[in-house]
Amino acid sequence: MSKLWGGRFSKKTHALVESLSHSIGFDADLAGYDCIGSLKHIDVLKKAKLLKTGEHQKLSAGLKRILKTIENGTFKPNMRFEDIHSYIQHLLESDKKVGKTALKLHTCRSRNDQVVFDTKLYCLSHILTTERALMALLQALTQLAKKNKDLVMPGYTHLQHAMPVAVKDVLMAYAVMLQRDEVRLLNAYNGIELTLGSGAVAGTMIPASHYKLPAKDGLPKAVSAPENSIAAVADRDFVVETLSALAIIGMHLSRFCEDMILWASTEFHFINIDDAFCTGSSLMPQKKNPDVLELVRGSAGRLYGNLVNVLVMLKGLPLSYNRDMQHDKEPLFDSFKTVQESLTVLAAMLPHVVFQKKRLAEAVKDECLYATDMADYLVKNGVPFKTAHTLVGKLIQLKLSSETDIVAMSDAQLKKIHPLLTQRIVKTIIDPIRSVASKRSVKS
Repeated sequence: MSKLWGGRFSKKTHALVESLSHSIGFDADLAGYDCIGSLKHIDVLKKAKLLKTGEHQKLSAGLKRILKTIENGTFKPNMRFEDIHSYIQHLLESDKKVGKTALKLHTCRSRNDQVVFDTKLYCLSHILTTERALMALLQALTQLAKKNKDLVMPGYTHLQHAMPVAVKDVLMAYAVMLQRDEVRLLNAYNGIELTLGSGAVAGTMIPASHYKLPAKDGLPKAVSAPENSIAAVADRDFVVETLSALAIIGMHLSRFCEDMILWASTEFHFINIDDAFCTGSSLMPQKKNPDVLELVRGSAGRLYGNLVNVLVMLKGLPLSYNRDMQHDKEPLFDSFKTVQESLTVLAAMLPHVVFQKKRLAEAVKDECLYATDMADYLVKNGVPFKTAHTLVGKLIQLKLSSETDIVAMSDAQLKKIHPLLTQRIVKTIIDPIRSVASKRSVKS
């Protein structure tokens, strides 16, 4: 297979080295972005008078023919080549309409610069794809919250009953997380600067002004010469920042799935998940397992691993480019795929989640959920909070030790706790709708 290098070498590359160094098995995903980068590169070469008009036209037409096969799905990379850049070069050299002009494509260019540019284009495209999937899930979550806006459920701290909360508020807590995720994604997007002209490390003989290209014809952003060519080819911060944003999305999705798994369990039975999004058991006929939620929850660890993988790979590298950096792509590509699949399947599942109203109504009958409301009542009537906290604690202790509901206690029993407590008052306080409505500190 032809390579982009080799003149200095007297021996063929050892087969084991070929096997170790080949990256076309995964960097083929960069093919389209590589063609776009090459089209921009030949524009620069033409401006620098290193390509004649006819040569530019031949290269442009040849690259566009390759790009068309990528876009229509007929592009089939040859896995025997070292990388996707070498293969596209080979295709141009094999194109009779391009001929020997293809040999000029790599003028003033290094794969060190080329691969950074391609990967940045990949990130820009897939960040936007991920953001759209995130917004679709956010919409589905918001619709589910609106659909169940009148329902109340137990709120939890330490996975123990805490206070009554609106179902919509629980769901919208995750919506807020997704909104923060969108900001992180867009920050990663905005932080990516497209540069050409770094060469291998020191820059090229072409003036910096020639590398100024507008955002059009496949470019989501304008291109410029690098501020520092050494930093440009060594840069993988944008990969780390993107992987970090994707890992945090994975964390949020995992937490959401954990709640949904609990809610779907027999013990909670707060929700029912549509059969189409569940699986069964090969042994137990009765089982309905929330496998989708478990798989999404499990993928968070994979996303964390991808982030740590790249961080550790980069941590000891000297300037500027090192072949270790080839290992940034598989984690990056995998994280995008994992997050996009997770967002898409959850957005499809949520419209078919049904909250079990009777079970929720039963769950919020737990009188302990209203302990803080009773303390608040005493505070509003002049009792110091610490005193109120202690008194209501004693009331709960009495309820548990006597196995008597608070609403069933006599006025005499209640007044022993505090004179302000009566059967009528506690029945008024122990009301889920009233409890939720009494919280006024949150923006409506």
